[in-house]
Amino acid sequence: MLQIWALDGIPEITRGADLVRVIRDAVSEPLRDGDIVVVTSKIVSKAEGRIIEAADREDAITRETVRLVASRTSPTGHVTRIVENPLGIVSAAAGVDASNTPEGTVLLLPVDPDASARRLAEGLRAVARVGVIITDTLGRAWREGQTDHAIGAAGVHVFEDLRGTTDAEGRPLVVTLPCVADEIAAATDLVKGKAARRPVAIVRGRGDLVGELDLPGARSIVRDPARDMFRQGADEAYAAGFAAGRVARD
Repeated sequence: MLQIWALDGIPEITRGADLVRVIRDAVSEPLRDGDIVVVTSKIVSKAEGRIIEAADREDAITRETVRLVASRTSPTGHVTRIVENPLGIVSAAAGVDASNTPEGTVLLLPVDPDASARRLAEGLRAVARVGVIITDTLGRAWREGQTDHAIGAAGVHVFEDLRGTTDAEGRPLVVTLPCVADEIAAATDLVKGKAARRPVAIVRGRGDLVGELDLPGARSIVRDPARDMFRQGADEAYAAGFAAGRVARD
């Protein structure tokens, strides 16, 4: 049976906070071997001091942008940029967050979420053999709305490889590779919520996914550029092709 619950009593996190201690203090039911601890990236960033002075959020987004994928201006004049950030993650605004931060500041994603997850897992494994997933909210191509995704992981398999097995009808599965880390991240957001100040959740019942700390982290979820069929937005791809055609004709 799968059980998911959020932890109450997590205080406001500031730079230098010991998140291992914070989580251990908030746990009302002892952690067990095979539990997966899911942590919202915002409190990891706050503990790691990733709050920066930024009077203009757009400037911060520009600094965190490795590659512009698409940009659109709404009828009200608001510009939305879909970009690749230094972690290789493609998202709106490069993961720069201006909510729940002091006026004139923004919050950046952790520098290395997999390393952050590993440190948390190492600390929590003094209590039980757990895995850790760090999450952030992302949009999805072709679909409205947002869900939480895994951006950091340690001690947990991020994929459940079903290739080579068979379906219920006995047919071979060739490409089936569920990203269970993303599925878990999304499921925990149902109990954490976006404004409930419950940034940590425990998942119990998938101990089969918990493993060694050196398992591939969430960085392995990012698709290799050579296999990325959607490197640009439609308008950007059209403009690039049109420009290339003009150069070829000249």
